[in-house]
Amino acid sequence: MPKKRFKKILPDASSIRGNKYLQFLNKHLDNDNIWHLNRRSLAGGCALGLFVAFVPVPFQMVMAAMLALVFGVNLPMSVLMVWVSNPITMPPMFYGAYKVGAWTLGKSEIPFQFELSFEWLSHGLQHIWQPFLLGCLMLGIINLAIRVTWRILVVKNMQKRILARKTTRR
Repeated sequence: MPKKRFKKILPDASSIRGNKYLQFLNKHLDNDNIWHLNRRSLAGGCALGLFVAFVPVPFQMVMAAMLALVFGVNLPMSVLMVWVSNPITMPPMFYGAYKVGAWTLGKSEIPFQFELSFEWLSHGLQHIWQPFLLGCLMLGIINLAIRVTWRILVVKNMQKRILARKTTRR
């Protein structure tokens, strides 16, 4: 059932390959793994997209797409998950990242007023960049760790079921 929903939401490979602006990527878009709708590919795309969502750089979608090609996870899902960080959610996400970084470094929080301007980025960020970037990195890694932990639990449960079947057949 979820597979059908994802097929409706996500663009198909042919529509992306046919895009004239993406023609230069066609040899990389032939990897079938980036289009598969299975647990590994979708979970990997989600984890990768959420990791990139916590990277405070412009063009996050491009970064997510390139990393999806490198790691062979679902490309559309990784790009879609980047939109978790949007103009509405960015302030609380990045403030939370700053708080996590300040707590980790043992620094007291510095009160600041965020402005979306080049001047604030060049002057205001210089006082908080260490805890901010550390918090972003930590929250991004936590998202990846959740995916790895999930995978380990799935494999262990699968092994238990296989062992249980073998013991009941004897």
